[in-house]
Amino acid sequence: MSGFQRPFPYTVYIKYKCICTSLQILFCTLNTHKVDMQKLLGGQIGLEDFIFAHIRGDTKEVEVTKTEDALGLTITDNGAGYAFIKRIKEGSIMNRIPTVSVGDSIEAINDQTIVGCRHYEVAKMLREMPQAQPFTLRLVQPKRAFDMISQRTRSSKSSSEEKIGSGRETLRLRATGTATVEQAPSEFEEEAAEKMDDLLESYMGIRDLEL
Repeated sequence: MSGFQRPFPYTVYIKYKCICTSLQILFCTLNTHKVDMQKLLGGQIGLEDFIFAHIRGDTKEVEVTKTEDALGLTITDNGAGYAFIKRIKEGSIMNRIPTVSVGDSIEAINDQTIVGCRHYEVAKMLREMPQAQPFTLRLVQPKRAFDMISQRTRSSKSSSEEKIGSGRETLRLRATGTATVEQAPSEFEEEAAEKMDDLLESYMGIRDLEL
């Protein structure tokens, strides 16, 4: 990676911290674009794993009044200064506030910034908040990028859908240019391509379905 020259500490942790700070990454998930706390990026990555970075989105403020000792939050951090909500206990105080969601980063408590604090420091601040006294949380939710993608509905077919009768079209996304819908190979073509691939592997040691 460019920009990391010795004698700068050349470690994965330091580079990750610099990237998170510059790109305002709240956290990363492995092999899913969803805010899934069970898929948080850990210390091990496989060769075929895909990393999704969740960056800063909209800011919101909520007023909270402690009526119990615990708010019902489990907090963690990304190691680069951003503490975020990992879990909300069902039936807790925070669970009754619909605008607070798992994945929200806690940016400030009563206008006091906590960016740069570790998760246990943030948890201690929240624990020490007096009961029956309202306080304000400033939260930053992860930017939503794939929310428009949903399952197909059984609505009436449009004219464009009626033209696609075979169901063998494929949407191809290119690095440059717009997305295009291309005709997928027929069953005969797929079978022929597989046989050609078998021959290539037998005689040349090459197996490449795209080729």
